[in-house]
Amino acid sequence: MLEVRDLSKSYGGKPAVDGISFSVGTGEILGFLGPNGAGKSTTMNMITGYLASTSGEVYIEGINILEQPLLAKKRIGYLPEKPPLYMDMTVEEYLRFVYALKKVELPRKTHIEEVCAMTGLEQMRRRMIRNLSRGYCQRVGIAQALLGYPPLLILDEPTSGLDPKQIVEIRSLIAQLGKKHTVILSTHILPEVRSVCSRIIVIHLGRLAAYGAPDELLRTMGGVRLHLDVAAPEENVGNALAALPGVLSVERRGETEPGVWGFSLEQAEGMDIRRTVSRCMAERGWPIMELSRANASLEDLFLTLTDAKDREE
Repeated sequence: MLEVRDLSKSYGGKPAVDGISFSVGTGEILGFLGPNGAGKSTTMNMITGYLASTSGEVYIEGINILEQPLLAKKRIGYLPEKPPLYMDMTVEEYLRFVYALKKVELPRKTHIEEVCAMTGLEQMRRRMIRNLSRGYCQRVGIAQALLGYPPLLILDEPTSGLDPKQIVEIRSLIAQLGKKHTVILSTHILPEVRSVCSRIIVIHLGRLAAYGAPDELLRTMGGVRLHLDVAAPEENVGNALAALPGVLSVERRGETEPGVWGFSLEQAEGMDIRRTVSRCMAERGWPIMELSRANASLEDLFLTLTDAKDREE
């Protein structure tokens, strides 16, 4: 569906995007991650053809975005972080306007009704856009991206600024869209990525830092830590834990409740130190209030990758 080959963009000789390559298959939802200034928006603007690349190529269903821009762009629906809405139009007027701009060939009345039903806008079609909530404005933005049913949807921060209920609704909508469309989802909300994306890309300092399925990438981190809460003096517990075989590092998490101190333990690969830790605490008469495995999260992965790249610089 989408193939990006060695894509780069420089400003004044300084690279904003530096040799990024990846592909996205039909019906896949790809999470697009990176800290502010990483090059995400620049990359998306090049994919959509809004911005010309310094070098590299973008293909949409085998069509080069720069060599055949009109043909390629017909296959893309784009929701910018700030949807390009006209506040003095009703929802229906705006969708008719975008329908005409895109030169959609599907029956207008039926098609707009279908898109409104998909995005939950049936009751809002005659409302002025300026009177809609932020959540409904996002739905209008998604609806305009859907007009013409392009096979590739690019959604930039679609849940930014929404309340928790609206976020859940938009996530559910994105998951539904992924059944019929290829979706690229740019977001800072990492649980959102885990809930809807089949693969993720992490971009940092204009370069590709990671690319793959979330679970596969998390496994590469060595994945498992132990969280331990103990009702005993912090200094004594920390020293005892650090001396145990199989414990690589001990992180002190502070007082989790009165008289109870928390620790996060990194264990050697292939080891399970829970019995060793339990025996050590029991021998000293230190009550364990909680002992749990803490699998690495996307937040851990994100911070590990970006911190490593920062150190390389």
